[in-house]
Amino acid sequence: MADKQTILVVDDEQDLLDLIEYNLQKEGFDVLKAEDGKEGMEMAREHRPNLVLLDIMMPKMDGMEVVERMRADKELKHIPIIFLTARGDEKMEVQGLDKGGDDYITKPISTTKLISRIKAVLRRFEETNQMTDKIEAHDIVIDKDRYIVTKGDEEFQMPRKEFELLYFLASRKGKVMDRQTLLDQVWGNNVYVVDRTVDVHIRKIREKIGSEYIETVKGVGYKFKE
Repeated sequence: MADKQTILVVDDEQDLLDLIEYNLQKEGFDVLKAEDGKEGMEMAREHRPNLVLLDIMMPKMDGMEVVERMRADKELKHIPIIFLTARGDEKMEVQGLDKGGDDYITKPISTTKLISRIKAVLRRFEETNQMTDKIEAHDIVIDKDRYIVTKGDEEFQMPRKEFELLYFLASRKGKVMDRQTLLDQVWGNNVYVVDRTVDVHIRKIREKIGSEYIETVKGVGYKFKE
């Protein structure tokens, strides 16, 4: 990575904060630390880190609320977020990813694997940022800079994963994308999400902009109509 990147680590375990800080610094990252969600939000607003590593169960403000607030903040909503938590149940993982998390990691995890997952999310984020800022397709404009879809006089502000799924499909008009490819490209191949997650997000996209843009290919996946 050409420029030194900053990771904000938010966790109420001081020993874990110190361990993660030490290992990230060895990899060339700058590290910011916060011991609760409220302090984490304040530091995110002040420093605009490249990625946030976030616990769920914390005092003052839990991780789920931090994600909701970041995704609702126009200055912070594009920052990648990885949950690092002892909550390993599937329901909590799905909830975290649906609220806007980019990855969900269950403690304990080796620092080597953790850093690998962090780098994978950063790479995916950088690749997305290198794509064209706007896609014009049919009568809609998909604006990646603002995370807004425009249709006529209407503007639709979508949750991050809905927008990225629509953007990915629209950038490959006419190509059939199977569910596993969509999961890998939009959620990442290290993240556990089921095929139905794609279907639910497609349904929500159609509810907002209409059903005429994305075609279901039975038994395979979806394609954005040419």
